[in-house]
Amino acid sequence: MAFPDQNPLRGILLKVSSIFFFVGMSTCIKLAGAGIPPGQITFLRSAFAILPVVAYLAWRGELRQAIQTNNPLGHVKRGLIGVMSMGAGFYGLVQLPLPDAIAIGYAMPLIAVVFAAVFLKETVRLYRWTAVVIGLVGVLIISVPKLSLLGSEGLGSQAAVGAIAVLVSATLGAGAMLQVRQLVQEEKTPTIVLFFSVLAALLSTLTWFFGWVTLSNEALMLLVLAGFFGGVGQILLTESYRFADVSTIAPFEYCSIIIGSCVGYWLFSEVPTSTTLIGAAIVVSAGIFIIFREHQLGLERRAARKASGPPT
Repeated sequence: MAFPDQNPLRGILLKVSSIFFFVGMSTCIKLAGAGIPPGQITFLRSAFAILPVVAYLAWRGELRQAIQTNNPLGHVKRGLIGVMSMGAGFYGLVQLPLPDAIAIGYAMPLIAVVFAAVFLKETVRLYRWTAVVIGLVGVLIISVPKLSLLGSEGLGSQAAVGAIAVLVSATLGAGAMLQVRQLVQEEKTPTIVLFFSVLAALLSTLTWFFGWVTLSNEALMLLVLAGFFGGVGQILLTESYRFADVSTIAPFEYCSIIIGSCVGYWLFSEVPTSTTLIGAAIVVSAGIFIIFREHQLGLERRAARKASGPPT
């Protein structure tokens, strides 16, 4: 794929900047504290992400076309899955150390490979299957101690429930990724970003019936800031793909474990355990291998198309 404004360094800087904002979002949610319903967190995060997203689209002159869609049902499906994924992820984030929540969340692209093979009938060969299995082993290394299978607290412990919630979030997030893959075949990226932000805010209001809590001024400000950070992070991430291809940018996603570990230690006195470090290293290695393999397959497919020549 050719990029009219190709500038890989700029793309990487934008990607890394987006990670800082996404980690900032997670930090604000964690600082807001436990006891806030995940649906309420999801609503505030989504509602206040709309503001920077709309401003960005208006600045680019893409707002008018962003509100036009040919597949409203597809957006609703993506919104439903995405909202459930966000809610579970936010709950797990509050219950777990920040580095652990980030590392377990790395299961999402691995599960997406499995879902793509099962539901989209994509061809997944031995190399990628091996990387997926190894990566999921890394996730288990991080998760098993949290599930207290080696301890005495059982599945009722906060860490265990948090780990399960993040795994559920990763699974649902993988499903959302598949829905996005289908949407991009007929919808523009600004449309997908805007519709998800709006639908996530609307759908999460339905959780009000399950009981929302009165927030302190500090908690409210933190969650509003989380929404702003999430919106800006999404803008930077989207912009990064204008300057470099996915295979160049995607590996830098794993910078989040380093940034998250530093923030966790500084703000929450959280020190990553040896199992978290080992598991994260395995998951990151598997993820980077899959990205590399996808890049190689993409090069092979482009070479084959060139070799076949134009259709006659």
